[in-house]
Amino acid sequence: MKRILSGMQPTGNLHLGNYLGALKNWVSLQHQYESFFCMVDLHALTAHPNPAELRRNVIEGTAWYLAAGVDPSKSTLFIQSAVPAHTELMWILSCSTPLGWLNRMTQFKEKAGTKQEGANLGLYAYPVLMAADILLYKATHVPVGEDQKQHLELTREIAQSFNHRYKKDLFVVPEPLIFGSGTRVMGLKDGTKKMSKSDAAEGSRLNLLDDADTIMKKIRKATTDTAPFPGTIEETENRPEVRNLINIYSSLQGASPQEICHRFGGKNFSEFKQELAAVCVEVLSPIRERFLNLMKSPDHVEKILAEGAERANNLANSTLEEAKKAVGIG
Repeated sequence: MKRILSGMQPTGNLHLGNYLGALKNWVSLQHQYESFFCMVDLHALTAHPNPAELRRNVIEGTAWYLAAGVDPSKSTLFIQSAVPAHTELMWILSCSTPLGWLNRMTQFKEKAGTKQEGANLGLYAYPVLMAADILLYKATHVPVGEDQKQHLELTREIAQSFNHRYKKDLFVVPEPLIFGSGTRVMGLKDGTKKMSKSDAAEGSRLNLLDDADTIMKKIRKATTDTAPFPGTIEETENRPEVRNLINIYSSLQGASPQEICHRFGGKNFSEFKQELAAVCVEVLSPIRERFLNLMKSPDHVEKILAEGAERANNLANSTLEEAKKAVGIG
């Protein structure tokens, strides 16, 4: 049976980039793979979140999973910290992971910047915990964005190295599932920067909580340029904001970028933006409504997480026991 494992940090209100880059794909993949989706709250600790906010964000994040269409009868949803095997396997893997491998990780360098000496160990060792997350469930495939591709490659190296060192065919070496460029959503104000919760400009992103009027206003004010709408996708090569809006429309509507260019080529951007806004409202508003309804009964969300944790623990503990026996502590 093919199996996937993926997750997101519980960091508050999600946006269109989270939906197109992860949630929309998960909903589709759950019909093709045995699926495990978690709220990676242990990873979130590297940024020292407010404890009360972290607990609230875990429930809200899970509600967004459900609102987007992740089905708990088809997928296992759980909180990372509710499965102690994650941290125990991380330590076992850490003892087999050379520092040189971690020193190659570009995401640590990007996040720590010039303050690497002051960065916490959790941020540095983040990829080893991610490897434990994946290998515990013997996931055959992992849906990842380009920014996580290097971490998955490290996971593959760790799995192969462990299997070789202990002469056991224990860990499955996972394959990446990388989706098209349309799933990488850029900001509405700057097409060269990824859509982000941390961007100070509220108009740079479509939050999943935005109502219809807010979505319409943000799309109307999205940055384009003074040239006419392109007739071919090749014409957007040096027009990142235009390409981004076309990719968003394509991902939501299912039409190819080239088809969109043929349809709107030479026209004013106002007509395209009006249709794009309508599509965004059509897709996102029902998700928002389902989320708001779920948050009226958070106990239901917590019950789903508890049931998911039980299933996740059963599988994770089995893998952990195999790993402990392999290294001589089980």
